[in-house]
Amino acid sequence: MEILRGGYWKMGKKEERFEVVFTDGSQMKESGMRQILVDGETGVNYLVWKSGYGGGITPLLDSEGNVVINDY
Repeated sequence: MEILRGGYWKMGKKEERFEVVFTDGSQMKESGMRQILVDGETGVNYLVWKSGYGGGITPLLDSEGNVVINDY
């Protein structure tokens, strides 16, 4: 498997590993843009924040502090 710009190759076809399931805000605004990404292999949800040249990513947690995982 060869990693290539956020996706990967599987059986000769490029597959996207991460799916954006929620977007709010805009990088053009001071508050930035928030997204929730889901890892297609593990089901783990990630919270992404982007603003200008900065940003961050962290696993999304539920109210009990557990990582949110989608079942496939």
